[in-house]
Amino acid sequence: MKVILLIEDNMEICENMSEILELSGYKTIIAEDGKKGVALAIQHKPDLIVCDIMMPVLDGYGVIHMLQKNIETRNIPFIFITAKAERAEIRKGMELGADDYITKPFNGTELLNAVESRLRKTELIKKDLAAGLEGINELVETAGGKDALRIFANDRSISNFRKKQVIYAEESHPHRLYYITQGKVKAYKTNDDGKELVTGLYSAGDFLGYVALLEGGTYKETTEALEETTVALIPKDDFEYLINNNREVMKKFIQLLANNVSEREQQLLNLAYNSLRKKVADALLAIHSKYSGGKAEFVIDISRENLANVAGTAKESAIRTLSDFKEEKLIDIRQGEIVILDVKKLQNMFN
Repeated sequence: MKVILLIEDNMEICENMSEILELSGYKTIIAEDGKKGVALAIQHKPDLIVCDIMMPVLDGYGVIHMLQKNIETRNIPFIFITAKAERAEIRKGMELGADDYITKPFNGTELLNAVESRLRKTELIKKDLAAGLEGINELVETAGGKDALRIFANDRSISNFRKKQVIYAEESHPHRLYYITQGKVKAYKTNDDGKELVTGLYSAGDFLGYVALLEGGTYKETTEALEETTVALIPKDDFEYLINNNREVMKKFIQLLANNVSEREQQLLNLAYNSLRKKVADALLAIHSKYSGGKAEFVIDISRENLANVAGTAKESAIRTLSDFKEEKLIDIRQGEIVILDVKKLQNMFN
């Protein structure tokens, strides 16, 4: 059962809201001023807060300011109640971190719509997107409703890429967001000597190109199809519209950015400190984790050059190490394709 904290000094309004919400299956907690509301928010960590702006002791602006400073409460969805529909007041609340607002007087339907919409959008942050075009539709419909979905659907197109075909090149300017609906993609950087380092592996359900769009710069890497791949193309303007008008979508992409940073940091550490055996083992495990789909026996169909680029080592060194792994029965090689036989031993390999 979702818990909603109501902060409102008018007890008649507060009790009416509580009754409507509880009849709709929510549990409510009530605070008659902002100071008590902050204390209850910290104590109970509700799923949603509905808060009046004009209150004694501590007004709504003070409430959200204090909650935003607390790491345990800063991400709780927050709806302001305002007696005025002035743009300056609404804008101030949004700038402080409010997610939505309701203007007095309001009826039960308006309250429930605001609460249900905010809780539904918040769920987007907690779950993974579905693979395929359903993932885009789910993202847009959950975050922006049918209007945003229509905006995406009108201009979205599909492109097919052959194996080894470049999707976008390093240093080029971004014009769209890419969403893989089928296939496998690698991202890589090339040094002055022409040597590649694979910086990312992607498959159906993954977004590509959003870092450059968010930064407003050029692509920092090249992406290339590892096999026949289908990609949905989302126009830059539509992506920016959704980002600028939906905090949930922005949070989702911030999560993706944070995951990318963590993965890159770990990759750099591995390249700097791991032995050759550990680098190749980690590369095999990364490919297995990304593309196996939980299959008990997964065939890694990747060129030795690409494997070496993932591991950050020379192709010849990768081949010699694979031969060692085969002799140790960690892997098998069948018609050039690699089958991992012992995932645990590869995972527990030391330098």
